[in-house]
Amino acid sequence: MERKSVGIRELARHLNISIGTVSRALNGRSDVNAETRQRVMEAAVELGYAPNHSGRTLRQGTTNTVALMMRTNIDTTGFGETFFMSLSEGVQEVLARHNLDLVILPCSSTHDQDEYLRRAVERHLADGFIISDTQRVDHRIDYLIKRRIPFVALGRSLSGGSHSWIDLDFEGVAKQSVTRLIDLGHRRIALGMAAREVNNRYIFEEAYRDALASHEIPFDPDLIVRVPNTEGGGYQLGRDLLATQDRPTAVILVQETLAIGLYRSLKEASLEPGRDVSIIGFRQNPTCRFLSPSLTCFSLSLQELGVRLGEVLVDLMHRASSDADPEPVRQLWPMTLVPGHSDQLTGSSLLKRRSRPQS
Repeated sequence: MERKSVGIRELARHLNISIGTVSRALNGRSDVNAETRQRVMEAAVELGYAPNHSGRTLRQGTTNTVALMMRTNIDTTGFGETFFMSLSEGVQEVLARHNLDLVILPCSSTHDQDEYLRRAVERHLADGFIISDTQRVDHRIDYLIKRRIPFVALGRSLSGGSHSWIDLDFEGVAKQSVTRLIDLGHRRIALGMAAREVNNRYIFEEAYRDALASHEIPFDPDLIVRVPNTEGGGYQLGRDLLATQDRPTAVILVQETLAIGLYRSLKEASLEPGRDVSIIGFRQNPTCRFLSPSLTCFSLSLQELGVRLGEVLVDLMHRASSDADPEPVRQLWPMTLVPGHSDQLTGSSLLKRRSRPQS
Protein backbone atom coordinates (compact mmCIF):
# COMPACT_ATOMS: atom_id res chain seq x y z
CA MET A 1 0.00 0.00 0.00
CA GLU A 2 1.34 3.43 -0.97
CA ARG A 3 2.32 5.56 1.99
CA LYS A 4 0.54 8.93 2.29
CA SER A 5 2.88 11.94 2.18
CA VAL A 6 2.92 14.54 4.93
CA GLY A 7 3.26 18.30 4.84
CA ILE A 8 5.48 20.67 6.76
CA ARG A 9 3.02 21.04 9.65
CA GLU A 10 2.95 17.29 10.32
CA LEU A 11 6.72 17.14 10.01
CA ALA A 12 7.16 19.93 12.56
CA ARG A 13 4.64 18.33 14.92
CA HIS A 14 6.43 14.99 14.70
CA LEU A 15 9.78 16.63 15.57
CA ASN A 16 8.23 18.95 18.18
CA ILE A 17 9.94 22.02 16.66
CA SER A 18 8.56 25.11 14.94
CA ILE A 19 7.44 25.19 11.33
CA GLY A 20 9.90 28.01 10.71
CA THR A 21 12.82 25.90 11.89
CA VAL A 22 11.74 22.99 9.71
CA SER A 23 11.39 25.32 6.72
CA ARG A 24 14.84 26.81 7.22
CA ALA A 25 16.40 23.37 7.69
CA LEU A 26 14.83 22.03 4.50
CA ASN A 27 16.10 25.04 2.59
CA GLY A 28 19.65 24.70 3.93
CA ARG A 29 19.64 27.98 5.86
CA SER A 30 22.81 28.65 7.85
CA ASP A 31 20.90 29.73 10.99
CA VAL A 32 19.93 26.09 11.72
CA ASN A 33 22.56 23.96 13.42
CA ALA A 34 23.81 20.80 11.74
CA GLU A 35 22.22 18.41 14.29
CA THR A 36 18.74 19.90 13.84
CA ARG A 37 19.10 19.96 10.08
CA GLN A 38 20.06 16.27 10.11
CA ARG A 39 17.03 15.37 12.27
CA VAL A 40 14.70 17.25 9.92
CA MET A 41 16.11 15.64 6.78
CA GLU A 42 15.94 12.15 8.24
CA ALA A 43 12.35 12.63 9.42
CA ALA A 44 11.37 14.05 6.04
CA VAL A 45 12.59 10.89 4.33
CA GLU A 46 11.05 8.61 6.97
CA LEU A 47 7.59 10.25 6.88
CA GLY A 48 7.50 10.91 3.15
CA TYR A 49 7.47 14.70 3.35
CA ALA A 50 6.13 16.33 0.15
CA PRO A 51 6.38 20.13 -0.24
CA ASN A 52 3.41 22.06 -1.60
CA HIS A 53 4.68 23.78 -4.75
CA SER A 54 1.46 25.60 -5.55
CA GLY A 55 2.38 28.62 -3.45
CA ARG A 56 4.45 27.45 -0.53
CA THR A 57 7.47 27.15 -2.81
CA LEU A 58 7.40 30.91 -3.20
CA ARG A 59 6.99 31.53 0.50
CA GLN A 60 10.05 29.39 1.25
CA GLY A 61 12.14 31.69 -0.92
CA THR A 62 13.23 29.28 -3.62
CA THR A 63 13.71 31.98 -6.26
CA ASN A 64 15.36 34.67 -4.11
CA THR A 65 13.57 37.14 -6.34
CA VAL A 66 11.01 39.90 -5.85
CA ALA A 67 8.84 41.15 -8.73
CA LEU A 68 7.67 44.72 -9.27
CA MET A 69 4.63 44.73 -11.54
CA MET A 70 4.05 47.99 -13.40
CA ARG A 71 1.68 49.19 -16.09
CA THR A 72 3.46 50.65 -19.12
CA ASN A 73 2.19 53.43 -21.33
CA ILE A 74 4.24 54.37 -24.38
CA ASP A 75 2.69 57.85 -24.47
CA THR A 76 4.02 58.49 -20.95
CA THR A 77 7.37 56.68 -21.01
CA GLY A 78 8.21 58.28 -24.33
CA PHE A 79 8.43 61.62 -22.55
CA GLY A 80 10.90 60.42 -19.93
CA GLU A 81 8.59 59.29 -17.14
CA THR A 82 10.93 58.14 -14.35
CA PHE A 83 8.52 57.12 -11.58
CA PHE A 84 9.29 53.40 -11.54
CA MET A 85 12.99 53.77 -12.28
CA SER A 86 13.44 55.89 -9.16
CA LEU A 87 11.14 53.67 -7.13
CA SER A 88 12.99 50.49 -8.11
CA GLU A 89 16.31 51.94 -6.92
CA GLY A 90 14.93 52.12 -3.39
CA VAL A 91 13.48 48.60 -3.60
CA GLN A 92 16.80 47.20 -4.82
CA GLU A 93 18.66 48.92 -2.00
CA VAL A 94 16.67 46.85 0.51
CA LEU A 95 16.76 43.59 -1.44
CA ALA A 96 20.55 43.74 -1.75
CA ARG A 97 20.85 43.56 2.05
CA HIS A 98 19.01 40.21 1.95
CA ASN A 99 20.71 38.76 -1.15
CA LEU A 100 17.51 39.09 -3.14
CA ASP A 101 17.10 40.23 -6.72
CA LEU A 102 14.46 42.44 -8.32
CA VAL A 103 12.72 41.72 -11.60
CA ILE A 104 10.46 44.23 -13.33
CA LEU A 105 7.26 42.86 -14.86
CA PRO A 106 6.04 45.51 -17.31
CA CYS A 107 2.44 44.92 -18.35
CA SER A 108 1.44 46.84 -21.46
CA SER A 109 -1.65 49.02 -21.41
CA THR A 110 -3.32 46.64 -23.89
CA HIS A 111 -2.90 43.50 -21.76
CA ASP A 112 -4.97 42.12 -18.89
CA GLN A 113 -3.14 42.77 -15.60
CA ASP A 114 -4.98 39.96 -13.81
CA GLU A 115 -3.93 37.33 -16.33
CA TYR A 116 -0.40 38.72 -16.48
CA LEU A 117 0.01 38.31 -12.72
CA ARG A 118 -1.49 34.81 -12.71
CA ARG A 119 1.04 33.65 -15.30
CA ALA A 120 3.90 35.09 -13.24
CA VAL A 121 2.68 33.29 -10.12
CA GLU A 122 2.08 29.97 -11.87
CA ARG A 123 5.60 30.10 -13.30
CA HIS A 124 7.06 30.80 -9.86
CA LEU A 125 8.88 33.88 -11.11
CA ALA A 126 9.24 35.46 -7.68
CA ASP A 127 8.93 34.91 -3.94
CA GLY A 128 6.91 38.09 -3.43
CA PHE A 129 5.26 40.85 -5.45
CA ILE A 130 4.87 44.60 -5.42
CA ILE A 131 1.80 45.51 -7.48
CA SER A 132 0.98 49.00 -8.71
CA ASP A 133 -1.71 50.71 -10.80
CA THR A 134 -4.17 49.60 -8.14
CA GLN A 135 -7.75 49.49 -9.35
CA ARG A 136 -10.84 50.37 -7.34
CA VAL A 137 -11.79 46.70 -7.54
CA ASP A 138 -8.52 44.83 -8.06
CA HIS A 139 -8.79 41.08 -8.56
CA ARG A 140 -5.01 40.68 -8.29
CA ILE A 141 -5.25 41.44 -4.58
CA ASP A 142 -7.94 38.80 -4.01
CA TYR A 143 -5.90 36.30 -6.02
CA LEU A 144 -2.65 36.86 -4.09
CA ILE A 145 -4.44 36.67 -0.74
CA LYS A 146 -6.11 33.42 -1.75
CA ARG A 147 -2.79 31.95 -2.87
CA ARG A 148 -1.12 33.16 0.36
CA ILE A 149 1.69 34.82 -1.58
CA PRO A 150 3.52 37.74 0.09
CA PHE A 151 2.78 41.06 -1.60
CA VAL A 152 2.43 44.76 -0.95
CA ALA A 153 0.23 47.05 -3.03
CA LEU A 154 1.31 50.51 -4.10
CA GLY A 155 -2.13 52.02 -3.68
CA ARG A 156 -5.37 51.25 -1.88
CA SER A 157 -8.30 49.25 -3.22
CA LEU A 158 -11.78 48.12 -2.20
CA SER A 159 -10.69 44.55 -2.95
CA GLY A 160 -9.11 42.05 -0.63
CA GLY A 161 -9.22 41.52 3.09
CA SER A 162 -6.22 42.00 5.34
CA HIS A 163 -3.27 43.00 3.19
CA SER A 164 -0.44 45.53 3.20
CA TRP A 165 -0.47 48.71 1.14
CA ILE A 166 1.37 52.01 0.89
CA ASP A 167 -0.32 54.87 -0.91
CA LEU A 168 0.42 58.49 -1.67
CA ASP A 169 -1.47 60.96 0.52
CA PHE A 170 -3.96 62.01 -2.14
CA GLU A 171 -6.34 63.37 0.49
CA GLY A 172 -3.64 65.66 1.85
CA VAL A 173 -2.70 66.93 -1.61
CA ALA A 174 -6.35 67.62 -2.51
CA LYS A 175 -7.03 69.45 0.75
CA GLN A 176 -3.88 71.59 0.54
CA SER A 177 -4.52 72.47 -3.10
CA VAL A 178 -8.15 73.45 -2.63
CA THR A 179 -7.40 75.43 0.54
CA ARG A 180 -4.49 77.26 -1.09
CA LEU A 181 -6.61 78.33 -4.06
CA ILE A 182 -9.59 79.33 -1.93
CA ASP A 183 -7.30 81.45 0.25
CA LEU A 184 -6.27 83.23 -2.98
CA GLY A 185 -9.92 84.02 -3.63
CA HIS A 186 -10.81 81.33 -6.18
CA ARG A 187 -14.28 79.81 -6.19
CA ARG A 188 -14.37 78.14 -9.62
CA ILE A 189 -11.73 75.41 -9.18
CA ALA A 190 -11.53 72.68 -11.82
CA LEU A 191 -10.10 69.21 -11.37
CA GLY A 192 -8.20 67.52 -14.20
CA MET A 193 -7.65 63.76 -13.86
CA ALA A 194 -6.98 60.64 -15.86
CA ALA A 195 -9.94 58.81 -17.36
CA ARG A 196 -8.96 55.46 -15.81
CA GLU A 197 -10.31 53.15 -13.12
CA VAL A 198 -7.33 53.54 -10.80
CA ASN A 199 -8.54 53.95 -7.23
CA ASN A 200 -6.59 57.15 -6.55
CA ARG A 201 -8.91 58.94 -8.95
CA TYR A 202 -11.88 58.26 -6.68
CA ILE A 203 -9.92 59.06 -3.52
CA PHE A 204 -8.76 62.43 -4.88
CA GLU A 205 -12.19 63.41 -6.19
CA GLU A 206 -13.85 62.63 -2.85
CA ALA A 207 -11.21 64.63 -0.97
CA TYR A 208 -11.65 67.54 -3.42
CA ARG A 209 -15.40 67.57 -2.81
CA ASP A 210 -14.91 67.39 0.96
CA ALA A 211 -12.44 70.30 0.85
CA LEU A 212 -14.90 72.45 -1.11
CA ALA A 213 -17.69 71.58 1.32
CA SER A 214 -15.55 72.54 4.32
CA HIS A 215 -15.32 76.04 2.79
CA GLU A 216 -19.05 76.06 1.95
CA ILE A 217 -18.41 76.07 -1.79
CA PRO A 218 -20.94 74.03 -3.80
CA PHE A 219 -19.63 71.16 -5.92
CA ASP A 220 -20.03 71.56 -9.67
CA PRO A 221 -19.64 68.26 -11.58
CA ASP A 222 -18.92 70.21 -14.77
CA LEU A 223 -15.59 71.27 -13.24
CA ILE A 224 -14.28 67.69 -13.18
CA VAL A 225 -12.66 66.83 -16.51
CA ARG A 226 -11.33 63.32 -17.23
CA VAL A 227 -8.79 62.96 -20.02
CA PRO A 228 -6.03 60.52 -21.05
CA ASN A 229 -3.00 60.58 -18.75
CA THR A 230 -0.71 62.09 -21.41
CA GLU A 231 0.53 65.47 -22.57
CA GLY A 232 -2.16 65.26 -25.24
CA GLY A 233 -4.70 64.72 -22.49
CA GLY A 234 -3.50 67.91 -20.80
CA TYR A 235 -3.94 69.78 -24.09
CA GLN A 236 -7.48 68.41 -24.37
CA LEU A 237 -8.14 69.45 -20.77
CA GLY A 238 -7.23 73.04 -21.58
CA ARG A 239 -9.48 73.09 -24.64
CA ASP A 240 -12.40 71.66 -22.66
CA LEU A 241 -12.01 74.18 -19.83
CA LEU A 242 -11.75 77.13 -22.20
CA ALA A 243 -14.95 76.02 -23.92
CA THR A 244 -17.04 76.17 -20.73
CA GLN A 245 -19.45 79.07 -20.38
CA ASP A 246 -18.34 80.01 -16.87
CA ARG A 247 -14.63 79.33 -17.16
CA PRO A 248 -12.83 78.20 -13.97
CA THR A 249 -10.18 80.51 -12.55
CA ALA A 250 -8.01 77.68 -11.24
CA VAL A 251 -7.16 74.06 -12.08
CA ILE A 252 -5.81 71.22 -9.93
CA LEU A 253 -4.09 68.36 -11.75
CA VAL A 254 -4.09 64.80 -10.41
CA GLN A 255 -1.47 63.53 -12.91
CA GLU A 256 1.81 65.33 -13.52
CA THR A 257 1.87 64.48 -17.23
CA LEU A 258 -1.10 66.75 -17.88
CA ALA A 259 0.75 69.98 -17.07
CA ILE A 260 2.78 70.28 -20.29
CA GLY A 261 -0.23 69.90 -22.57
CA LEU A 262 -2.32 72.25 -20.44
CA TYR A 263 0.35 74.96 -20.60
CA ARG A 264 0.50 74.70 -24.38
CA SER A 265 -3.28 74.81 -24.74
CA LEU A 266 -3.51 77.96 -22.64
CA LYS A 267 -0.68 79.72 -24.43
CA GLU A 268 -2.22 78.98 -27.82
CA ALA A 269 -5.28 80.83 -26.51
CA SER A 270 -3.02 83.76 -25.46
CA LEU A 271 -3.52 82.91 -21.79
CA GLU A 272 -0.69 82.70 -19.29
CA PRO A 273 -0.59 80.17 -16.40
CA GLY A 274 -0.37 82.12 -13.17
CA ARG A 275 -1.59 85.31 -14.89
CA ASP A 276 -4.92 84.26 -16.41
CA VAL A 277 -5.48 80.82 -14.83
CA SER A 278 -3.97 79.42 -11.63
CA ILE A 279 -2.61 75.86 -11.86
CA ILE A 280 -1.48 73.43 -9.17
CA GLY A 281 0.17 70.29 -10.49
CA PHE A 282 0.60 66.92 -8.83
CA ARG A 283 4.06 65.35 -8.52
CA GLN A 284 7.21 67.32 -9.25
CA ASN A 285 8.28 65.59 -12.46
CA PRO A 286 11.64 66.09 -14.22
CA THR A 287 9.80 66.88 -17.46
CA CYS A 288 7.94 69.74 -15.74
CA ARG A 289 10.89 71.44 -14.04
CA PHE A 290 11.51 73.77 -16.96
CA LEU A 291 7.94 74.93 -17.44
CA SER A 292 7.53 78.68 -17.44
CA PRO A 293 6.12 79.96 -15.19
CA SER A 294 7.32 77.39 -12.67
CA LEU A 295 4.67 74.88 -11.66
CA THR A 296 3.35 74.79 -8.11
CA CYS A 297 3.23 71.07 -7.29
CA PHE A 298 4.17 68.43 -4.69
CA SER A 299 7.39 66.53 -4.11
CA LEU A 300 8.24 63.16 -2.61
CA SER A 301 11.28 60.91 -2.51
CA LEU A 302 10.51 57.95 -4.77
CA GLN A 303 13.69 56.21 -3.64
CA GLU A 304 12.59 56.40 0.01
CA LEU A 305 9.16 55.14 -0.98
CA GLY A 306 10.85 52.22 -2.77
CA VAL A 307 12.91 51.47 0.33
CA ARG A 308 9.76 51.31 2.44
CA LEU A 309 8.01 49.03 -0.06
CA GLY A 310 11.02 46.74 -0.05
CA GLU A 311 11.20 46.64 3.75
CA VAL A 312 7.51 45.79 4.08
CA LEU A 313 7.68 43.01 1.49
CA VAL A 314 10.86 41.42 2.85
CA ASP A 315 9.31 41.35 6.32
CA LEU A 316 6.15 39.73 4.92
CA MET A 317 8.24 37.11 3.12
CA HIS A 318 10.20 36.24 6.27
CA ARG A 319 7.02 35.90 8.30
CA ALA A 320 5.33 33.81 5.62
CA SER A 321 8.22 31.33 5.62
CA SER A 322 7.37 30.52 9.24
CA ASP A 323 3.62 30.42 8.53
CA ALA A 324 3.07 33.39 10.84
CA ASP A 325 0.18 35.75 10.17
CA PRO A 326 1.81 39.17 9.81
CA GLU A 327 0.06 42.37 10.81
CA PRO A 328 -0.75 44.27 7.59
CA VAL A 329 0.98 47.59 6.95
CA ARG A 330 -1.28 50.45 5.86
CA GLN A 331 0.62 53.67 5.32
CA LEU A 332 -0.03 57.02 3.65
CA TRP A 333 3.10 58.50 2.10
CA PRO A 334 3.38 62.29 2.60
CA MET A 335 3.92 64.78 -0.21
CA THR A 336 5.35 68.27 0.27
CA LEU A 337 4.06 71.41 -1.44
CA VAL A 338 6.65 73.10 -3.68
CA PRO A 339 5.41 76.66 -4.43
CA GLY A 340 5.91 77.96 -7.95
CA HIS A 341 4.49 80.82 -9.99
CA SER A 342 1.68 78.97 -11.76
CA ASP A 343 -0.90 79.81 -9.09
CA GLN A 344 -0.07 83.46 -8.39
CA LEU A 345 -3.33 84.75 -9.87
CA THR A 346 -5.94 85.62 -7.24
CA GLY A 347 -9.61 85.05 -7.84
CA SER A 348 -10.46 88.66 -7.01
CA SER A 349 -7.95 90.11 -9.49
CA LEU A 350 -9.36 87.95 -12.27
CA LEU A 351 -12.92 89.06 -11.52
CA LYS A 352 -11.80 92.70 -11.69
CA ARG A 353 -10.06 92.02 -14.98
CA ARG A 354 -13.18 90.38 -16.42
CA SER A 355 -15.41 93.27 -15.32
CA ARG A 356 -13.06 95.95 -16.71
CA PRO A 357 -14.65 97.68 -19.74
CA GLN A 358 -13.10 96.66 -23.04
CA SER A 359 -11.47 99.49 -25.03
